[in-house]
Amino acid sequence: MDHSQSYSQIEVSGLGQAELESRALVRTASGLNQIKENWNERRSELGEVLEKNRKLWAILASAMQEDDCPQPKEIRRNILSLAMFVFQRTVDILATPEPQKLDILININMNIAKGLSGSEGEEAK
Repeated sequence: MDHSQSYSQIEVSGLGQAELESRALVRTASGLNQIKENWNERRSELGEVLEKNRKLWAILASAMQEDDCPQPKEIRRNILSLAMFVFQRTVDILATPEPQKLDILININMNIAKGLSGSEGEEAK
């Protein structure tokens, strides 16, 4: 393991759950945006990045269904609804790939990431 990998692991281990989720959402949104912006060159990466995004949303959806989930029921329902939308949109994009179809997934990820990072900031106050 090189020094940058070691540093990254130490940095991640010090983050709260909401911040980790926020960063993961931003990372996948960035990957989707890179494909959208460079469609002809990077379209071949679409399936891999959509799969990462789908797995991330599956983890979020699963967490919302846990008995010890600290989120209010309304937020849990909303996240589950968003996850279903993300899954359906992913299938649609895979069936008929078009760069503009990525916009909604990018926006959802960025907005949820913003909410997660904002909620963590509120907890620290």
